[in-house]
Amino acid sequence: MGILNLTPDSFYDGGKFTRKEQIKKRVLQMVAAGADIIDVGGESSRPGAEEVAESIELERISPLFDMVSALDVPFSIDTYKPTVARAALEHGFAIINDITGGGERGEMFELADDLGVPVIIMHMQGTPRTMQQNPVYKDVIETLLKYFSGKIALAKKLGLSDEQIILDPGIGFGKRVPDNDCILMKLEKIRELGYPVLVGASRKSFLAVEGEPPEERLAVSMAALAVAALKGANILRVHDVKESVKCVKFIHRLKQIN
Repeated sequence: MGILNLTPDSFYDGGKFTRKEQIKKRVLQMVAAGADIIDVGGESSRPGAEEVAESIELERISPLFDMVSALDVPFSIDTYKPTVARAALEHGFAIINDITGGGERGEMFELADDLGVPVIIMHMQGTPRTMQQNPVYKDVIETLLKYFSGKIALAKKLGLSDEQIILDPGIGFGKRVPDNDCILMKLEKIRELGYPVLVGASRKSFLAVEGEPPEERLAVSMAALAVAALKGANILRVHDVKESVKCVKFIHRLKQIN
């Protein structure tokens, strides 16, 4: 899953893709590099990020509306606002990627059921603005398993099938460095729930070994991606598609060894 942030303030590539020609070029680059999904976001969810109005978010993603149907790759909309998600889906997007895990009352599940699309259910402690203010877990894996069990039950109650559910442990979203490390190393526990798992670790701050800024975290991003792939991740959300595809191909080769 290639990341396309159409925001001025994302932690790594904020402000790089604001004009339509830049956006189209970036999409085509990721598709050519082997992206299976393009994930589009119009509001930053970095730690400390402020919420933006629906109108602004829609304005940011709208340059893609006449581009999506022309490409043979599914697009996901990274939003927690049902109005924004509906607009994207009505213009050809195929997946909902919701950092709030479907909404407090399952509003995004109702939309996914209405339009017959999959939804990525992510875990986050707090909100982007508050999530890194001393997050605490007694057992992060047990917390995730309990959270997903409740969300899955709600999603199915509201009409979703198993095939429409994807789980995302939310690495970096209200977690400490040891929590993120634990999620990667015990990812198979989440896979045991029986649903596809998405991992988004690309360039995030917990990867820094010697305080490197995001621009210098490619090597550790590939290491995290390799671990996630070996542990059973089905979707890998990345900034660096070309390098990630090569890494995954190598991991798949290793998995063929008996």
